[in-house]
Amino acid sequence: MRPTTSSPYRRTSDDTSQELAENKNDVPNYYASNPSTLTTSSTVHKFITGTGDDIFSSILPALKSAESEVIFITCFWARSSSLSQLSDTLRALSVRAEARGGWKLRVRIGLSSLSLFQKLFQPHTVRGQTYPPSTWVKKFGLPSPSELKGLDLEIKSVFLLPFSVMHPKFIIVDRKKVFLPSCNVSWESWFEGCIELSGPVVSQFVRFWSEFWAQNDFDRSLPPPPSPPYPSLTSLSPPQTPSPTPTSSSGPAQTHTLLPSHDIQTLFLPSPHHLNPRFAPFTSSPPTSPPTPLNILLLTLLARATTSIYIQTPNLTSPPVLTALLRALRHGVAVHIRTSARLMILEQLVTAGTTTTRCVRKLAKRHRALPFSSESTLDEEARVGLTAPGTLRIEFFEPRVGVNGTAEPQQSHLKLLIVDALVTVLGSGNLDRASWFTSQELGVAFFDGEVAGRVRGAVDQVMEGRMRSHYG
Repeated sequence: MRPTTSSPYRRTSDDTSQELAENKNDVPNYYASNPSTLTTSSTVHKFITGTGDDIFSSILPALKSAESEVIFITCFWARSSSLSQLSDTLRALSVRAEARGGWKLRVRIGLSSLSLFQKLFQPHTVRGQTYPPSTWVKKFGLPSPSELKGLDLEIKSVFLLPFSVMHPKFIIVDRKKVFLPSCNVSWESWFEGCIELSGPVVSQFVRFWSEFWAQNDFDRSLPPPPSPPYPSLTSLSPPQTPSPTPTSSSGPAQTHTLLPSHDIQTLFLPSPHHLNPRFAPFTSSPPTSPPTPLNILLLTLLARATTSIYIQTPNLTSPPVLTALLRALRHGVAVHIRTSARLMILEQLVTAGTTTTRCVRKLAKRHRALPFSSESTLDEEARVGLTAPGTLRIEFFEPRVGVNGTAEPQQSHLKLLIVDALVTVLGSGNLDRASWFTSQELGVAFFDGEVAGRVRGAVDQVMEGRMRSHYG
């Protein structure tokens, strides 16, 4: 099913103009005066699940086919098998670029969290810090500059105190194709997802990157394609490069799901960072979250849901989301939540003052108190004329018992929202307080029932035997 222009899930520019006007001081803010520019379309190719290693082993080969440019944005960066895979990819790109001759292949890497020292002492501005080639090996675990002579490589980090990490993760290849993974360059063996995109939506990613990450006007334009006598990289014989780091050919949580090939109505959803966490410990009403495009769209979807809401999120501590879910339950919408009980607990306490477990317990308690719920204390006469609340199902991720090796995911890190089996939102944003109030995030909404069904089916398949029922 594809949405019509009258779909209740769509927001027009008139709906959002007043809210987005508050974003005029955000960085980036190019959409604030005309939110309709975020409306686009996309061709979705594949949805991949697995650990971070599984995801990178699936998508990094596509980077080796780059002709002009690779833009690689992530949040957390650590020495890991994923980093080894990326290093091998960069070596292969460099060797092929040198063999082709001519201009170097441009590679731009952006990240936010490398170490506590980096976050405390780097320049705390949106311009961030750019690192010289002499730091690539020791600081980032990358190949030496002598191994990457065929690349025009720059690495930049941005972090702003106290809590503003740049949380998006995306990869753009030649400004023709985008990969949107949930994983970082990290050692964590977590359950992740990634969607592969092309079409007009790619220009949205390029615009977002150029407005925030690009160092200069030179970076804003794509390098020219190779011209005679230089052959394309893909026409060259495979170079002799170091053997790649061994990886599992198919992890226990790895799936590849083909998605419908038609154009899909799509919304690009940036969510800029904010320095003020808006803590309000002495008020009973939840604080208002910054009206970013991502926050606005998610609240709109939750408010306008008619039948079902499916959520998979690492953590769930955002007050506006919890309030919206309770409201949806009151209106008879079925809510299914899959999250983690013990993921980044210290971070939750620092940024939210609570934990996911506490928040979902409170949500369950409030659901039980709703009229018509199975445990409601209202008598039959008091229930007359009231709408029966929707069902609430809460599950915690747990590793599958009996699966040996590090390939088994230990936590769920996927960020996924599906509303009414029609609208799918993927990206970097968790449904926790940090993502909603301080971190930079990025999401994409797809208005297509077939996409929603195939993505949900792939996730359900992997979650079998990996969920522990908490409520409902």
